[in-house]
This record gives sequence, C-alpha cells and structure tokens, in this order.
Amino acid sequence: MKKIIVTGGSGFIGSNLVKFLLKKNYFVINIDKLSYSANPYNLKEIKKNKNYRFFKLDINESKKLLKILNKFQPSGIFNLAAETHVDRSIDDPKNFIKSNIIGVYSLLEVIKKYLKSKNRKVKLIHISTDEVYGDIVSGKRSDEKFSYNPSSPYAASKASADHLIKSYIRTYKIPAIISNCCNNYGPNQFPEKLIPKLIYNIIKNKPLPIYAKGKNSREWIHVYDHCEALLKIFLKGKIGENYNVGTGQNVRNIDIAKKLIIIQKSLLQNNNNKAKIQFVKDRPGHDLRYALNSKKIQVKLGWKSKIKLQKGLAGTFNWYLNNFIFFKSISKKLYNKRLGLK
Repeated sequence: MKKIIVTGGSGFIGSNLVKFLLKKNYFVINIDKLSYSANPYNLKEIKKNKNYRFFKLDINESKKLLKILNKFQPSGIFNLAAETHVDRSIDDPKNFIKSNIIGVYSLLEVIKKYLKSKNRKVKLIHISTDEVYGDIVSGKRSDEKFSYNPSSPYAASKASADHLIKSYIRTYKIPAIISNCCNNYGPNQFPEKLIPKLIYNIIKNKPLPIYAKGKNSREWIHVYDHCEALLKIFLKGKIGENYNVGTGQNVRNIDIAKKLIIIQKSLLQNNNNKAKIQFVKDRPGHDLRYALNSKKIQVKLGWKSKIKLQKGLAGTFNWYLNNFIFFKSISKKLYNKRLGLK
C-alpha cells in the first residue's frame, strides 16, 4: 500500500482529497496545523480508519516534518497547506507570506534533506491557483506558458511559491509538479467563500452579498473532479511541469447566485424564501476574469472534468442542507465577527 502525505488535509480541498485517496487504497498521512478554515468535522467519519494518520503540525516545523517523512517514507506529498482567501490577504497579508511562501520553502528544504538518504524517493505535487495569471481579457485563456501577473497578496504569495518550487526543481533536482486550478466548490468549504456563504444566506433568508455588479467571471470545478485531476497528475504527470486544471466554462458571480436561488426552490420546503442579491462595495484590485486553457492535462494525461455545474451546485446545496451542523461547528467568534453568520 503506497503512502501519501496531504498537507492541509483538514481544509476544504485537502479533506476531500484525503477521503478520495483512501477510497483509492492509499495510506494517507494528514498534516494540518488546524487554522481557522480547517475543520475536524470534515474528516469525522474516517478518524478511526486504519489507513489514516493525523498530525497537528505547521509545515514550518521542519524537524518534526522530517521525522514524519523518515517514519512513513511516502511516495508522494500533496501540498495544500495554505492561506487561501483573497479578502483576508488584503486585510492582513502577513499570514499568507508565512504559510504560502516560507511554509513552501520549509517543505522544500525538508524534502531536499530527506532525499539525501539512500533509496529515498518522494514526489511533490504543489497545488497552486489560476489567480497567479491575473486578469485575463475576454476571448483569451491562460495556458501553462502564460506570464504570471498576480493582483492580490494571496495570488502573489502563490506565484512566489510556484517560482520557488521551479528553482528547486532546476537547482536541487527536487521531483515536483505544480497544478494551477480554477475555483473549487463542493462539500466542506469554509463559508467565507462565495458559494457556501450564498447557500447559508439563502437557507437563513438573508441578503446575498455580491461585489460590485457581479460581472466578475470565474471557472468553477467540483472538488471531486479536482481530486481526480490531482491523482492523475501524481501518477502520470511529468516532473518539472505545470498543469492547468479547469472546466473551460466561465460563469459570472451574479449568475452563480441566480442559479442557487433557482436550486433552493426545489430543495427547500419553505417556498416563501425571500433571499435577494445585494450588491456591495467591490474589493480592492478585484480581477474581472480568470480563464484557463486546460488542454495540456486533457491531451497529455487524459483527464477531463465530469461534473456539470448545475448538477454540482444542486448536490453541494443539498450537502449543506444535510450537514448544516458544519456551519455550527465553526467557532462563534468567526460566525459573528468575520462572517456575520448568526
């Protein structure tokens, strides 16, 4: 049984990847410092799985991290340990620098030391974002050769990590691959992100906050499709390469809100729901459009997204309805001060 480390495995994408890998018969080691967006509820059903181990650890704790690598000798590491919310990076970039840049440096140094031992092999899959490419004009899509042009502190921190990894690949021969994915949605997502926050507000009959006029356009991929792409990259991807992971379909934020309003009519018993879109002041440096060219992973690795947006949104809405305790499992402090979820 191959062993895999997932850093940030208690977060949104990480927890879904952990469960996905377990179903694929991997032994999974989850390393997570359990920051605000990590939630033990995400992995409650696998706590006692014999093929799962959890370590509460920051990836900046290099000595402890190296001990874990030496003990389990994994064949792969999926790095999802990161601060991810753009708004939060604008409010306070410091934690993004610490986790997304210095944390990646720490992880690379640990891998470098680990590989010095005889017969040690491990492949790093680093999960990045489409935001590193910056604002993409209408009619164009960014491929893997597209120049980086990040707009927010979050995007800049992820771009910095990508460049750092590429330098370690070339200079130290670290076996690493970078994936750049579009916006994810699905179960377990922290409700400061657009889709779960809109779902929560619809259920609670609250206004649906949308920046500016809602014309900002994004690709959306279901997290299950993303997990399949990541495993494909691990198994078949070429060391030193980047792979864009997207659906090729762009949707404006206002249209996401409208789709969720329509979905609630078929799912909620209370048909008197009056949740309405409320336009709010735009955030600084808000990119209008992200759009990926994902032909490389489709042609070279044979991956393509399967879950259609409408079906995926309906399933996600239904998951939150059936797991409303997920919202309640988040601290009251975050509910009241950060998210306004009361």
